Amino acid sequence: MYINGEWTDAVHGSKRDIINPYNQEVIATASEGTREDTERAIKAARVAFDSGEWSNTPAGERGKTVNEIGRLIREDKEELARLETLDTGKTIEESRGDMDDIADVFEYFGGLADKDGGEVIPSPIPDSTSKVVREPIGVCGQITPWNYPLLQAAWKLAPALAAGNTLVMKPSEITPLTTVRVFELFERAGLPKGVANLVLGAGAEVGAPLSESLDVDLVSFTGGIETGKTIMRSASDNVKKIALELGGKNPNIVFADADFETAVDQALNAAFFHGGQVCSAGSRLLVEESIHDTFVDELIKRASRIKLGNGFDDTTESGPLISADHREKVEGYIDVGVNEGATLAVGGKRPEGKEFENGFFFEPTIFTNCTADMRIVQEEIFGPVITVETFTTKEEAIERANDTIYGLAGAVFSNDIAKAEEVAEQLRMGTVWINDFHPYFAQAPWGGYKQSGFGRELGKIGLEEYTEVKHIFRNQKPAPVKWFNS
Repeated sequence: MYINGEWTDAVHGSKRDIINPYNQEVIATASEGTREDTERAIKAARVAFDSGEWSNTPAGERGKTVNEIGRLIREDKEELARLETLDTGKTIEESRGDMDDIADVFEYFGGLADKDGGEVIPSPIPDSTSKVVREPIGVCGQITPWNYPLLQAAWKLAPALAAGNTLVMKPSEITPLTTVRVFELFERAGLPKGVANLVLGAGAEVGAPLSESLDVDLVSFTGGIETGKTIMRSASDNVKKIALELGGKNPNIVFADADFETAVDQALNAAFFHGGQVCSAGSRLLVEESIHDTFVDELIKRASRIKLGNGFDDTTESGPLISADHREKVEGYIDVGVNEGATLAVGGKRPEGKEFENGFFFEPTIFTNCTADMRIVQEEIFGPVITVETFTTKEEAIERANDTIYGLAGAVFSNDIAKAEEVAEQLRMGTVWINDFHPYFAQAPWGGYKQSGFGRELGKIGLEEYTEVKHIFRNQKPAPVKWFNS
């Protein structure tokens, strides 16, 4: 762990083996922290913030440091990508792409750091000035998931640092390697001691103090909805600011007038990229009835040919799931879907073959004859599983797409752009793609409606999440008010 500028073991010396999901080999051993370790890290971050060394550094200088971190990530791209693939099982090509995106995020927020000089507001009171400024919020607790370990960390680290905050980062205990590596780069970039702290271990033990502590001013969490609710309850006791991204059950709407080849290709990408272990995965496919049979036949044919394997093999298209426990969860949903009356059209089982014996592999799976009331349609499976529904009218497609507790993302495929735009406007989701699926970039905000959470990452608003707004009023000609005559 990295606390107050020093690499340190856990207080009680506990360790955790980090497992390669491709073959279950131990690839590293990490410290396994406890509450005491997190409390040490919080104290370091609090002292560092209150000292003002980083928060009072001119914003342009902070931006240069954050930019330098981005440069170091590009320089270290191959090693970071290797660690990410070892940790998660994803393809090396995807990991390399992630590193480019991560560097973009640091460079974007580094460039944005000094661009908000505040706002002067015309005052209705004579001989006075009024201005609004943004200041760093303070100590930030940051908790990230296992599916995109360093990408999700970057979305939190870069804006927090650019805004002048200090922080305590807790990555997933099963995929910490690239986050550890990037904290080594923080040292090289010259971050002052105590500004960025890293704790490792299970969420209930190491993450919980971040939302409970009075010395933490904000908690940003990306992960499961139940953990998000726990954080909300804990934070309510001390009225702490929180930002939550809690996943989704994301609809992918395909109209009959869509480009057929593009829509099929994107439907596969939407649901099966990284084994469906993506918060914005298009796992809920809604196809207009007139093309349903043809579309689904092609989808099944293509899904059955997806090449599973070692992420370091250039021919691999999708790697394993993250763990044995997670694969069992996905398998449980297969039983649920069959029992609910859905048709298991392809997949639904572990692949056969020697290469797959030791890894957590699961075949790309498609359920047809699905209805909106099924659990497999409503609940986030977070695996390579598509549920297919049909619709006949635009209004029905919108109603079906919005019929979920989530509201993270969705897509519309149609060559009628006016229709596609109309549908996009009526979808209750934080991101809607038209004739595409999955693109994101540093300049555009990311976050959800409804129980997908609140708050935004990326974009200008992603920096604002890590600030407090202050109004400063100055009387230019102070004089007694004489309200009281006594």
